[in-house]
This record gives sequence, C-alpha cells and structure tokens, in this order.
Amino acid sequence: MSVKEQAGTTAVVTGVGRGFGRATAAAFVSAGARVVGLGRDVEVLEKLRAELGDAFLPVRGDAADPDLATELLRRHTPATVVLSAGAAPVMRPVQDHTWDTFRANWEVDVRQVFHWVRAALLMPLPPGSTVVAFSSGAALRGSPLSGGYAGAKATVRFLSEYAAAESRRHALGIRFRAVLPALSPTTDLGTEAAAAYAAYQGVAADAFVRAMGPLLTPEKVGEVMVALAADPARDQAQDAVSYTLSAGGLQPV
Repeated sequence: MSVKEQAGTTAVVTGVGRGFGRATAAAFVSAGARVVGLGRDVEVLEKLRAELGDAFLPVRGDAADPDLATELLRRHTPATVVLSAGAAPVMRPVQDHTWDTFRANWEVDVRQVFHWVRAALLMPLPPGSTVVAFSSGAALRGSPLSGGYAGAKATVRFLSEYAAAESRRHALGIRFRAVLPALSPTTDLGTEAAAAYAAYQGVAADAFVRAMGPLLTPEKVGEVMVALAADPARDQAQDAVSYTLSAGGLQPV
C-alpha cells in the first residue's frame, strides 16, 4: 500500500490530544484516511475536529480500557492503529518517587498496548492491517528521572514483538511495529524532560537542547507513521519489528 492508498482507509489513533498523537492524526487525514481519534479531553477533541474536518471522528475515552479497544476495532475495522496515548512521567530521582508516581506508565502505556494488541489478535484485524505502538528511546538507554517510564516503554516494545510473532505463527498477516522516538523538546512532554535533565546535569536548558543536534518534530513523526503503515515491504519475517526514530528517520533496532 502506497501513502496515496491511505485514501479511503480508516486509522484509529490514541492520544490525539497532544504531541506525536495529534500530529499522527493530522498526517493520516492529510493522506486521505478517516481518523478515529481517541482522547480524554472533550474540548481538545472538538478543537481538533474543527481543525481536521469531517475526516476526523473524535472519541472521548480511556485508551487503556479493554472494552473500548475491542469496540472500536470491531466497529471501524481500521487498516491502521497507532497507539500514542501515555502517561506523562513525573520527573524526579528514584528516591523521590512514590510507588504511585513510579508505576504510572505501566498502568497507562503498557495496559493500553496490551489490550489493543490482544484485541487485534483475537478479532483478528484483516490481513495487511498495521498496529504501531509508541515505545521510547529510553527503552534502550534508561531514564533515571522518570520512574518506571523506561521499563514500561521496553515492555511496550516486547509486546509488539510478541504480537508480531503470534501474527506470523497463525498466518494472520497483521503487522505489529514498535517505534522508539528520540527525546524531543518540540513537544510539551519532551520540553519538560529536557529541562529536568538539564537541571540534573547542571547545564542551561537551551545548551542541553543545542547539544542534542537535529530535533525530531511532531510533523516528522506523523509523516513517518503514515509511511510505516503504508509500506508492506516491512512485513517480511526477517525484518525488524522495532525501530528507533530520530530526525534522520527510522532505523531497525
């Protein structure tokens, strides 16, 4: 499927209220897809509907709700699912976390991906469908100020790998992908993280950001998500399921 062939298909995108999820929804609409966008904030969803038009169907709900995942997959039979919702990690050293702040990303990010990939396999989605889950570069390098975030994002990657193996084992033809984006202060979450790590290292925030080099933007992420969903060549059994994503593009892990 080429990028142009996204026209007339349906994509479900979670976490459309901000950052990479919002940019992904906009990119799929621009590619001609109908987007079912899931978020928690009604006002934000309605603003996005006004911006993107009738091709965007807002749905208010919890992306980690297993019943909602099953309902939306059955109702819309999407060609693409992009799992972008996640908890904003509390930025503090490990000794200053409580268990509640430490586990936040397990309860949202991991629960979401578990329920959606499980529903996609059990339904199952039609052959050629693509399910993309946002992990993080922190899954490879750790993230000492964000509690359980890095471990949760590593588990998101593993879940995608497990689901891809099950799709191959049962000849379902569903593509499962995990994308591990680099830290990017072009989003609210990334700005907060960059500021926290700059302070932790005792450097100015602008100097910390300059040292990062070219920055991954939400617009780049949206473009890559559409291209990734449209590229059947990435469905070969030998190909990677997991990819890092930087300003330079995707690289297999």
